[in-house]
Amino acid sequence: MALPQLRRPTLPPLLTSLPGWRQRRRALTALAAAGLVLLLRPWWPLVLLPGWLVGLVLLWAVVELVLWTWWPRRWS
Repeated sequence: MALPQLRRPTLPPLLTSLPGWRQRRRALTALAAAGLVLLLRPWWPLVLLPGWLVGLVLLWAVVELVLWTWWPRRWS
């Protein structure tokens, strides 16, 4: 008996094809990275990360959001 094939979930058009999708996906990636670092920070292996590295990840996320908000890329 063959197992049914699972379909790979697709992202919504807002993150794949509509104008500005690259900026939205990049901003979400930055937010996800910063959120994961903050949420996982109390766990033992991540406690060993230096504070400046955590600060750099959070700073990167803030810079990405500011750039996306104040200077969005224009499309033709």
